Amino acid sequence: MSVTEPAPVAPPSAHEGILRRQSLRESAARTYARSLPIVPVRARGLTIEGADGRRYLDCLSGAGTLALGHNHPVVLEAIRKVIDSGAPLHVLDLATPVKDAFTTELFATLPRQFADNARIQFCGPAGTDAVQAAFKLVRSATGRSGLLTFTGAYHGMTAGALEASGGAADVRVTRLPFPQDYRCPFGTGGEHGATLAARWTEHLLDDRKGGVPAPAGMIVEPVQGEGGVNPAPDAWLRRMRRITEERSIPLIADEVQTGVGRTGAFWAVEHSGIVPDVMVLSKAIGGSLPLAVIVYRAELDLWQPGAHAGTFRGNQLAMAAGAATLAYVRENQLADRAAVLGSRMLARLGELRAHHPGIGDVRGRGLMIGLELVDPESAPLPAEAGDPAPAPPPDPALALAVQQECLRRGLIVELGGRHGAVVRLLPPLTLTDEQATAVVDRLADALAAATSSPHRRTTAGPTT
Repeated sequence: MSVTEPAPVAPPSAHEGILRRQSLRESAARTYARSLPIVPVRARGLTIEGADGRRYLDCLSGAGTLALGHNHPVVLEAIRKVIDSGAPLHVLDLATPVKDAFTTELFATLPRQFADNARIQFCGPAGTDAVQAAFKLVRSATGRSGLLTFTGAYHGMTAGALEASGGAADVRVTRLPFPQDYRCPFGTGGEHGATLAARWTEHLLDDRKGGVPAPAGMIVEPVQGEGGVNPAPDAWLRRMRRITEERSIPLIADEVQTGVGRTGAFWAVEHSGIVPDVMVLSKAIGGSLPLAVIVYRAELDLWQPGAHAGTFRGNQLAMAAGAATLAYVRENQLADRAAVLGSRMLARLGELRAHHPGIGDVRGRGLMIGLELVDPESAPLPAEAGDPAPAPPPDPALALAVQQECLRRGLIVELGGRHGAVVRLLPPLTLTDEQATAVVDRLADALAAATSSPHRRTTAGPTT
């Protein structure tokens, strides 16, 4: 079936029973299942087929995990090779040929200045555990306990990672302003807003009465994902690198979602040219299977044996799938492809914005794209004469309606941002030109349908 054809509507089937049993048996903490009531049974590349016979274009990609899409042949072959070889699948942190091949391939993709003097720590299989490991590493190496993080950040769901994230309620870290163009915390936007954010950071760190605990490290996402697809300005990132270097503060780059070509460079820090002290890596590095590591400067490698461990840090199948994925992205220059195709999609979405006042902003980098949806009728007036007009308030109801209309048209998208008002696109890097066009077309149709619905503000999301 061509990606430009509408998804077929199948009669009710066993998938309804599966969804009903899920709602009865699974935790109330389930998330994606609430807004995406589908039962995937087959998948290949961008396409998922549900148990009801419908097909969907998947622009969630496992929250960015599937760099090559679903069930890419090189990934399946790598997994089969390990299984057929009789190699052990569980080895704790012992050395194996599979691990050696993965580490070699990973280091070949890292910025050379970083890789030449780096160590790797295999963590539990989730990115949040790698974030925890990074915090423990810099605290052990510096003897300090404080952490610097940014508004809007998201680093995972364990206690320490949540504490460093933007939605934390019990905060023991220092929160710094993350520059945003559309919703600038200083009301200026652009380069001036980023400069003010950097100046505030410097001032706070150097203020003896600023109340900032001696920082063991600063953690930053080169593009905030859950925070609303906010790319960090390159000049601002370079200034953060200079600020931390001058004060001997290790800089941690959280590349869990931005890595492996997603933003148009193999690693998002390469856009700015900075070399961090620690990189947190997960999601796409496992080739669709659970894997998480930190890579860091050898000088920081001061912790004791067992200081950070985990039973499942030796996932052989994930390492094999990850090595195959890293090599495929590198050899086929998929990061460059993501940059070109992402720019093209952003341009088309920018044209769409001109005809839809409910699209407040279109932003992103590579194939990490977001549309912030707003309520233009409730736009506030400037607080004082001469102040720039504030952005209209976010419209999460419209975003939810758009997501539901996308699903009806066979398109899976994610929501994010401070108020859940940013429609997020994370398609695989193997996206074709035809598929990219189909994604934007279906999104445009969904937006038109959602904005014309008189009931969209009161429509409840699926509860399955």
